[in-house]
Amino acid sequence: MNMRGKWAEGIMPRNLIWIVKDRLAVCERPGGYGPQHRKVRRIEELIWIRRNDFKRVISIIPAAHNLHNYEEFDIDYVHRPIAIGDHLHEVLGVLYVDLNKLIAHGERLLMHHEDVGDDIGGTMAGYLVWNGFVDTPHKAITVIERMINRVIGSHGREIVSAAMELPSPEELTPQEDEESTMEDESLQFQESSNFEEIATE
Repeated sequence: MNMRGKWAEGIMPRNLIWIVKDRLAVCERPGGYGPQHRKVRRIEELIWIRRNDFKRVISIIPAAHNLHNYEEFDIDYVHRPIAIGDHLHEVLGVLYVDLNKLIAHGERLLMHHEDVGDDIGGTMAGYLVWNGFVDTPHKAITVIERMINRVIGSHGREIVSAAMELPSPEELTPQEDEESTMEDESLQFQESSNFEEIATE
């Protein structure tokens, strides 16, 4: 698409927050959610995403909202629908392994739900404790609450509980992938964030 004038640079998606600096950010659904969704805003935000070198968008919305728009803008995407139910553990496991692999390979990722609320908060807190970046669910929730500046409620905490029941990263990651990414991944996270410090601030 050939854009001119005020659309040339695009507009940052609302509530964009870095979880892992320069590697993994979260935001509101591009274009807004529910009755607030606007086509013009979505176009401007997708332009911004593309111009700011995000390699991939990860949607955790159960519905397929926006996916065809990412295709129109040549933005790679992954759909990992997060919803409380029988498939939550399976989807979380696949999502977390995806994140580790893509971050270790140096990709710049943007994850969204409809808003930056319990689904995003719970998913990210679960990710921290599953990886062992913090040692308790309470610390993981505290870290993410401070990052997103909102309280994680019972829905989000249920996602964290499900993450705690997953097999370890070593058990879920195929051996060939684990060997090829382990060193790079460790370095990326050490350079990006100290989650324990955030938890004790």
